[in-house]
Order: sequence, then C-alpha cells, then structure tokens
Amino acid sequence: MINRTVNTLETILKSLKGAQTILALQDRKAKDQGLKNVAAAIEAAQEEILAANALDVEKARAGGMKETLIKRLALDSAKIRSIIDGITQVVRLEDPVGNVREGWRTSSDLLIEQVTVPLGTISVIYESRPGVTVEAFSLAYKAGCSVLLRGSPEALESNRAIVKAIKKGLADNGVPEAVELADSGSEDELDKILNARGRIDAVLPCGGKEFIRRVADKARIPVIETGESHCRIYVEPSADMGRALEIIAAAMLRNPGVCNAVETLLVHRDAVNVLMPLLARQLAGKAELRCDRDSRAAIGPPPLNLVITDAVEEDWATEFLDYILAVKTVASLDEAVSHMNTYGTKHSGAILTNDLRAAVDFCRQVDAACVYTNTSTRLTDSGIFGFGTEPGIGTQKFHEHGLMGIEALTTIKSRSSELERIRD
Repeated sequence: MINRTVNTLETILKSLKGAQTILALQDRKAKDQGLKNVAAAIEAAQEEILAANALDVEKARAGGMKETLIKRLALDSAKIRSIIDGITQVVRLEDPVGNVREGWRTSSDLLIEQVTVPLGTISVIYESRPGVTVEAFSLAYKAGCSVLLRGSPEALESNRAIVKAIKKGLADNGVPEAVELADSGSEDELDKILNARGRIDAVLPCGGKEFIRRVADKARIPVIETGESHCRIYVEPSADMGRALEIIAAAMLRNPGVCNAVETLLVHRDAVNVLMPLLARQLAGKAELRCDRDSRAAIGPPPLNLVITDAVEEDWATEFLDYILAVKTVASLDEAVSHMNTYGTKHSGAILTNDLRAAVDFCRQVDAACVYTNTSTRLTDSGIFGFGTEPGIGTQKFHEHGLMGIEALTTIKSRSSELERIRD
C-alpha cells in the first residue's frame, strides 16, 4: 500500500510499470490461475475483510453518512460471495489481448494487422463501494494492465484488507506488484497521481458528477470518464400503467444509492392523471416525491404518509442517491427527449410505451449511453450485459461509450510484414 513520501510514490509507479511489462507477456492460463488464487485468498480472508469493513461502517455512520450510502459501503458474507463470483466471471471471459481486430494486404503485398494490447498502467479512482477494488483489479489483471487503486477514505480499512488478500493470492502464481493501493487519502497524493505523465497511461474515475469533473479538470493524463449518473424514465399514455408502476418503483426503491437507479420521472400530460395517484400510493412511506405543479395536482389528496414537495429547477439535474424521485409533466415525446438531453448525464434513459414509433424515436434521439423500452434503467449492469464486471459506464463520446467491457482496458498496436521478403 502507499502511505509514504512522494519519492516512494514514484518508486511504486516505476514498479507498476515494470510489473505491467511482465504481466503483458503472460498467456490466458497464467492470468486466469492468478485470478483463481486471488478468489481463494479473498474467501480465506473473509473474516478479516468483514472486520475491517465494520470499522469503516462504524466511522461513516458516526460521521453522519446517510443510510443509502452506508448500504453501498457495507459488506457481508453475501457480498463477499458476490465479489468472488465476479472474479470467476472474469476468469471465464476471453483474453482480450492479442486479438487481431482487422487485417489486410496492401497493393505491394504488405500485410497490415491491428492487434489488441494492454492499455498499460492505469489508475482507478473511486468512491465508497469496496467491491470496486476487486472488480477494477480483476479486469485490469485479465487485460494485462497493472493498476493503482485509490478508493475513498470511507472505505480505507476495507480496501487495505482486500488488497492485502489480492497480493497474497498473487504471491505464488502471479504478479503481485501489478496492483497497489494509494491509501493516504490526501489531495496532494491525488494530484500527483493525476499528473503522473509517462508513469500512468490512463485514469478511470468512478463516482458522482462533481467527483468525476474534479478528476477530469485536474488530470494531465488521459481520463476515461465513467459513471456520472442521473437516470430517467419517460411514461407515455399508451403504456401499461400497472407494469409502469412496477418498473418505476423497483428502479428507485431497490437500491437508490447506485448509479443505475432512477432519479427523474417524466410523465406525458395525458398519462399523469392515471399514473400519479397510483404512484403516490405505491411510494407512500417509502420515498419522497418532488413534483411539478401538474403532477402534484394529479395526485389529488395525498396519502397521509406520502412525503411530497414542490420540485425546483436544480432537482432535474440532481443525483439524489436517496429515496427521492423528481417528477415532471411533459406535453410530448419531443419535450421528454429535450429534457433528458438538457439535464441528463448521458447515462441511461427508458421509455414506457406501447407505441412502436415512439419507442424507435426515443431510442434514436435520446443522448444516453444506454436506452431501454418498457424496462428499467437498472439493466445498466455488467452482469446483465454479460461482461462479468466493468471498469465503468462511459458517458463521454470517445474511447468507450456505454457499459464498458474488458476490451476498454486494451488499445491497438499495428503490425506489418513484407511477405515477399519473408518468403525469400
């Protein structure tokens, strides 16, 4: 772990570069065996990891962290099992390194091939969820990348215990120097990571909007922006209202502290009088509604235990990460799309409709990484997409856009040969 002077940080970055050179030459069998050993080591260290996590949770709760974020921070035996299963899924993935993406011959009989190679040494900077520590490591290792991990101070003890187990797992059959944890928690350390040109090839920030912007603004190395979230659902008059109610409630109540939970609901004015009384009863005692004038009027006399307030402009762009849903009435699909494109973060959007033309137009026009028809934004998930896990959800327009797979941690090397000279 890193909790030392800048000179030591430089030494660690140099070590990560050297480890990446070794890791990049390993075949799939060797990398997969290393990952299997890590899974076994995490299972063996479960009690130590849970004890460390309990310290983090206790400190976070004492510091006033809201319970939806505590839920994201906290580990239990089921989550440890899920983490181990995630490693197993990465083992099953095809090796992304050494694949020929394209190949052709020139008129002079020169063979040109574009081959995938590791992105290099990366840094993943993320917030509370300690499971990201294993997810980021696993994908980086399988892709032949060394990785400098930097979690938030709230998960410090958890991350230390997890990285300790990872290194132990790699000690016998792997490259343990290919992973390090930056654990000082200081802004000075973060600045040095973000300015490590020539030593870190790319940085992936995973977290809230302000956090990602701060990283992008400070960095002098390439940034793959991920995870800035604010998901929206639009309900049309033709939608099955019973099904719509189920989708909306599940999209916000199951776990509001995650990036694919819905934050804003847009309701067509011809659907608002049908949907809103039902939704009010469904969410009473469970969530707060922040409504515009028309959606609030459509509720009528609210249930006694419904928390309802008037929406303000900033609500349309706020990632609540809580049991809060902003509701706006719109006059048309075009207005819904315009609202999403104005206030959204290019993460995920869904339309609930039985109008095929509306569904097609919505999916074509909404500027989002993932779009859905008659289902939930919660589908923006690596397991559901078949990726096992992912380094993040790309909300920018270059490198990778949308839910990223392991290929996001590779790049292209072009190689060529003069066939006539080889034959001679």
